[in-house]
Amino acid sequence: MPPATFLKETAGGTLLSVKLQPRASKNEIGAPLGDELKIKVTAPPVDAAANQALVEFLADKLDCSRGKVELIRGHTSRHKTIMLHGFKADDVFKKL
Repeated sequence: MPPATFLKETAGGTLLSVKLQPRASKNEIGAPLGDELKIKVTAPPVDAAANQALVEFLADKLDCSRGKVELIRGHTSRHKTIMLHGFKADDVFKKL
């Protein structure tokens, strides 16, 4: 399996680079775009609704609590970095 460039394993978990598309027709994971994974959410980019929807969507996909999915960079940008606490990069890749 080729290494996923949008995943980076660290001591505390795995960093996931995301390009977020708010106001999509449904929540889904798209294709990798360079070093980012495209993720679509139905929520609008207002009052952090899209960020919240992204965290909840990823927690559901990874079958973990929302506390293990933390948005650490890109709160007001489409380009985001998510810390997945306690996950190995291979496990995240398989679940996504």
